[in-house]
Amino acid sequence: MLGITGLSPAVCVTDPVSCRLWSEPQMPGLSMNGDFIMGGIFSIHFTTSSEQNSYTRQPLQPQCSGRELRIARAMEFAIQEINNRTDLLPGITLGYQIHDSCSAVPMAVKVAFQFANGMEPFFNDTDSCSKSAVPALVGDSSSTSSISVATTLGLFGIPQVSHYATCACLSDKRQYPAFFRTVPSDHHQAAALAKLVKYFGWTWIGAVRSDTDYGNYGMASFLKAAQEEGICVEYSESYYRTQPRSKLERVANVIRRSTARVIVAFVNSGDMRFLLEELARQPPPPMQWIGSEAWIIEPEFLRFNMCAGAIGFGVPRSVIPGLREFLLDLSPAQALKSPLLTEFWESSFSCSLKGSSEGARECDGSEDIRALQNPYTDTSQLRITIMSYKATYAIAHAIHGVICNDTQCDKSAKFTPWQV
Repeated sequence: MLGITGLSPAVCVTDPVSCRLWSEPQMPGLSMNGDFIMGGIFSIHFTTSSEQNSYTRQPLQPQCSGRELRIARAMEFAIQEINNRTDLLPGITLGYQIHDSCSAVPMAVKVAFQFANGMEPFFNDTDSCSKSAVPALVGDSSSTSSISVATTLGLFGIPQVSHYATCACLSDKRQYPAFFRTVPSDHHQAAALAKLVKYFGWTWIGAVRSDTDYGNYGMASFLKAAQEEGICVEYSESYYRTQPRSKLERVANVIRRSTARVIVAFVNSGDMRFLLEELARQPPPPMQWIGSEAWIIEPEFLRFNMCAGAIGFGVPRSVIPGLREFLLDLSPAQALKSPLLTEFWESSFSCSLKGSSEGARECDGSEDIRALQNPYTDTSQLRITIMSYKATYAIAHAIHGVICNDTQCDKSAKFTPWQV
């Protein structure tokens, strides 16, 4: 608990300045000013490393690695489109503040409190101690982070529209009254996976899951549906990537020694990567993998021979006209305006923008972003990306309904986030 006390909304004192934030605000990775600011929380990086807390000073910012930038920039692109339209929020300029939660709950909660407080470090005694910086936000990417954010923002009535949090538990409006999403609940996927297994006549299976809200709730729904379909489960194991390696080895050995040749994996992509790498050290007999949407649609898993023939359900592929041109319309000067884009440019081309990275050669302008072949430039399968795009439009339409009439919008309109 001591490690997160600095995340409290505000502390009130008796001098003329009645409220003061306890911690410095975290600067957004991508931002633009506007008449109304839309928030965004994305797992742009998906692994963190941080030092052990000493509890004698505030914890340092975790170091993040891995990257999924395209989904966050789809929100940018949607806002650019909206600002150029005359039928949606005419005369209004939407801005945005997009933050990276790094797939870490503490970082997501800190950003959530920041959205609830605003960026100002002090509040006058005439102000409310909680003054929302955004009318609504898109995110977060994972179910566990979204649960924490929804618990926090629900107290302030700030709507949250997630593009990838699928846990069935988030459908409980009593606990999460301000949570919405553009992706289906896992309740439907679990029932469909059970019917898929039954369709092929596989009645003796193994089950593995991520030891997270996503995996535990999803697998619980699947096991209930499987029982109703007459499917027997030899084992049900869980693993999370931050757990000791001995736990991963134990799960892998259970799979190797089992008699079930069909495995249902309700696992997120990061955990699945660790599990398959461990299994590849001593490959088990050929198996039929049944995958949840978090990993079954990822091309990177094709490098594992044991995944050949894996089946499951995924979000349908979509097309967003103009997105690829938007993503490729990036220059070194533009990249320098954002720490996330700077990091992307430097890691993609192994160079430094104006000495921002020590020991690397300086970018000389010959870098060609169109020649890159990576997840950022690959727009052939816009599955989760379009869910971010749709979430942004959903919020824009909601704001339009509050501040606009048939012909015009009032940019000076005052409203609470709950009205959105």
